Amino acid sequence: MDSTLTLCAHLGLDLAAVALLTFGVFYPRHRRRELVPAYLALNVALFAIVAGLGTVGGDGGLALGFGLFGVLSIVRLRSDALQHQEVAYYFITLVLGLLCGLPALGLPVAALLAGVLLVVMYGADHPRLFARDRRTVVTLDSVHREEESLRAELARRLGEPLGWTVREVDYVRDLMVLEVRFRQPEPSVTSRELTVRRRTTRSRTIAPSHPKETV
Repeated sequence: MDSTLTLCAHLGLDLAAVALLTFGVFYPRHRRRELVPAYLALNVALFAIVAGLGTVGGDGGLALGFGLFGVLSIVRLRSDALQHQEVAYYFITLVLGLLCGLPALGLPVAALLAGVLLVVMYGADHPRLFARDRRTVVTLDSVHREEESLRAELARRLGEPLGWTVREVDYVRDLMVLEVRFRQPEPSVTSRELTVRRRTTRSRTIAPSHPKETV
C-alpha cells in the first residue's frame, strides 16, 4: 500500500512538472502544437518504464540503460528537423520522467531537482534573453571572397552579423548560401513614433454609421 501511494505521489509530481513545462513555458513561447503530445508521451512513457523497472529489480538497470540509449538515439536522429530549443525541451521532459520515476529517490529530492530543471529552462529560454539575436539562411547573388566585404553586405541586409557558416558556393550561378547569426538593430525613434501613431489611429477609428431607415 505504501509503495502504491509513493508511486502515485511521484506520478502526480511528474505530471505537474511536465504540464508546467509544456503548457506554461514551451507552448506560450513557441506555439508548436504538434510537439506538445510528443513531450507528454515521452515523459509519461519514460516514467512508466522507470517505475516498472524499479519495482522489478534484478536486471532492470541493464534494460533501463538500453531503453535510454534507444530514446536518446531517436531524439538525436530527429534533431535535424527541430530547433535546438525544442531538442532541449525533449531532454528536460526525458530527465523529468527519469527523476520522478525512480522509486528509490525520495519525493522531496525529486521535487527539488524537478524545480531546478524548470527554473533553469524558464530562464534559459526566456524571450528577453538575447531578444534581438536571430539566425537565418541567406542566399546572396554574388560570391564574396573577402570577409570584410561579406560582413558589410550582411550588416547592410540583416544587422550586426555575429557569425556565419557557408553552406554552398556556386561560381556558375554566382551565388552563395550562408547560415547567418545576427543581431537586429534597435528600432529608431521615428519607427517607434510611427508605430504609436498607427496604434492610436486604429483605436480612434470610428465604425461607419448605418444609413437611417425611412418609413
